[in-house]
Amino acid sequence: MIVMTAAELQAFLTREFTQVADDFAVERADQAGVCLRLRVQDKHLRPGGTVSGPTIFALADVAMYLAILARIGPAALAVTTNCSLDFMRKPAAGVDMLAEARVLKLGRSLAVGDVLLFSQGLNEPVARANLTYSIPPAR
Repeated sequence: MIVMTAAELQAFLTREFTQVADDFAVERADQAGVCLRLRVQDKHLRPGGTVSGPTIFALADVAMYLAILARIGPAALAVTTNCSLDFMRKPAAGVDMLAEARVLKLGRSLAVGDVLLFSQGLNEPVARANLTYSIPPAR
């Protein structure tokens, strides 16, 4: 069940993560997961004109974080405990990137999910991530 809409997730990101919120746009939040857009800018590129690995990690991490929050509500202290990231193709530099995140298992203290990352307009993913998050106990 979804407890936060795309608009609520965007507002949360803007309120809690002002330093990076303008880089991201929540495209969709529903039972299937979250689609998050990275507005690719020059600061996200590495030499050779491609989106950097750390930028791709950040997109995957934020997308999974928001997919979990969509299901549990605004728990700002949920943290990444594990991430495995496979880089499969060179992302395009001149277009935004999209992350399709889905929660595979949501427990009381841990959440596990995966993220497929795409350059806008391409059907094949450029990367795939599996993440585990620790969820703080309810107070």
